[in-house]
This record gives sequence, structure tokens and C-alpha cells, in this order.
Amino acid sequence: MPTTQLEDLRELQSAAQELREELAKVIVGQQNVIDQLLISLLSGGHSLLVGVPGLAKTMLVKSLAEVLGLSYNRIQFTPDLMPADITGTEVIQEDRSTGQRDFRFIPGPVFTQILLADEINRTPPKTQAALLEAMQEDQVTANGQRHVLPSPFFVLATQNPIEQEGTYPLPEAQLDRFMMEIVVDYPNEEDELEIVNRRTRKLHTSLKKVVDADQLHRFRETIDSIPMAEHDVRYAISLVRSTRIHQGEQSNVMSQYLSWGAGPRASEWLVLATKAHAAISGREIATAVDVQAMLAPILRHRLVLNFNAEADEMNEDLIIAKLLEIVPTPANQPSSNFLKKMIAKSK
Repeated sequence: MPTTQLEDLRELQSAAQELREELAKVIVGQQNVIDQLLISLLSGGHSLLVGVPGLAKTMLVKSLAEVLGLSYNRIQFTPDLMPADITGTEVIQEDRSTGQRDFRFIPGPVFTQILLADEINRTPPKTQAALLEAMQEDQVTANGQRHVLPSPFFVLATQNPIEQEGTYPLPEAQLDRFMMEIVVDYPNEEDELEIVNRRTRKLHTSLKKVVDADQLHRFRETIDSIPMAEHDVRYAISLVRSTRIHQGEQSNVMSQYLSWGAGPRASEWLVLATKAHAAISGREIATAVDVQAMLAPILRHRLVLNFNAEADEMNEDLIIAKLLEIVPTPANQPSSNFLKKMIAKSK
């Protein structure tokens, strides 16, 4: 790696560590969640955060916007929310001096750099679809006019996995536009004790800005330049292609439990996430170990399970663990602790 790129990588790694330290002032534990969110933002992708209420998902996203120095808006998705409530609307404005009336566009809350779409599955598909153009093209079209969104632009959406009554599951086309599905789990006992102690002491913590928008753009270029051997790229692609039961490339296990697999966008995001994972982990080269670490958050929302999976009590993570066991790791690559843990989970 050239000296300039190496210096940029060192700067990125230093910033990532400082971001972790700042977020640790308000978020206890959840290191994997924080790292995956950082990887998503550094890669320029949107993410879904799935977890039960009370796990500080909203606080995490708001704090992340603060330490990144980015503008932040939150939309609470409800069944009566309309598309214009997200994107904005046009109103008639009269010029008092001339009496002439013109349409004026009033931007909605989507015009921000970090948008928290809270409980996105609580609103009907018509309103969910209002985010599609924004997420894909970084713009909003109203009355035939295009309005460019601020840059960078990220959608971080939350979902509650335990209460599905009265919800509207996101269609596959919209799910595929999210880079990752990040699972936010319960804290361990020590972390929960620390959370309770912090809450009862009512300590006020101020966060400092660590990275600005310009640095974030530069860090994306740094991640793109991280080298990754062709056999590791092929390994990532093989993992994704092995989920496609209609192409005849899958194993018997995949065809037994899947109705549909992941598309090429999953391969693109997986390779990019692999490079970002290597970068924030302090490595200069992305390898199969990084592929294995990022496979679950990239794939879990892109797999459509069939009835057999439900009958055998198989979820997405268990199927991904089986996938890691089935697809051979590139030669001369050590078996990572992550891979061993996933394989143990699948048995």
C-alpha cells in the first residue's frame, strides 16, 4: 500500500477508535453493534437495527450523529404517516408586492444527513416507498422537480422483532437497499449493572465531534483502496451465490430451507464491508476472516426462508452458520474464532 494511502488508513483507524471511546460515554457495551454501524457509515450504506424496545437504539443513532458532526432527524413511523410527511410538500405562496402566486417546496425531515426511521414497519407500504428514491439516488422528486439531499445521507431504520401485529413488513426490494441488518441484543449482566448505575446517578455526558463530513468522504475512498486478494473476493461471492436456489449452485441444505437467496448487491456490499471491517480492526489487507465476520449482517435480511425452516426452527443466522460450514475457506487461510463459533452454532 502506498505511503499516502497508509497514512490515510492510520488516520481512519485512529478516528474509529476515538469514535468508539466517545460513544462508550453514553452506550454501554454493544461493541459489535457500534462497529457494524461504523462500517455501514464508512461504506456509505444504510442499515436496519433490529431489537426489542429499551436497548438504546435511538440514543445510539443520535449520539453517532453528534460525534460525526452530521445533521440528524428522527421520524416516528405510524400507520397514519403520509409520504409528504417524510419527503416534504409544496405549498402556494403569494408575493404580497405583485399578488403573484407560486408553488414553494417545503423540505421534509428526510433532508438531513442521518435519518432515524423509527419502527419503519409500522407504516403502510405507500409511505415506506417514499424512502426508496431517497435511499437509492440521494434525492426527492416533488411535482416533477428534483431536490438533492444533503451529503452524506444515511437512513438508519429500527424494527421491533417481537410485536408484529399491525405491522407492514418491508418488501424485498426495499430490504435489499439496506446494506446491513444489525441485531441489537440484550446487554450482559455487568453491562446492565453499569446502565442502571449510570441512570440512577443521572450523569450528564457531553460528546465531542470526532469526524466531519469531509473526512467521512475521504475515509470511504481509503476503504475502497484497501487490497483484497482475488481468492478472498471469490470466496465472498461464492458464499452469496450459494444462497441462490434457482441457479443450481446451492447445497441441499440451502434448497431445503430457502425460498429465495441474495442478489449481486449482497456481493458488492459484502466485499466493501469486508474491507471496512479490516480497516477498523487495524489491518491493512482484507481477508476471508473479515468476510466471515460480515456475512451475517449483510445476508440475514436478504434470505427468504420457507416453511421447512420454520418447522425445523431454523432462523437466518443458523442458516448462515451452515453456509460458512459448507463453503470451503480459501487455501492457506486460518480458521477464525468467528468461523468456529458460527459452525458450533449450526450444530
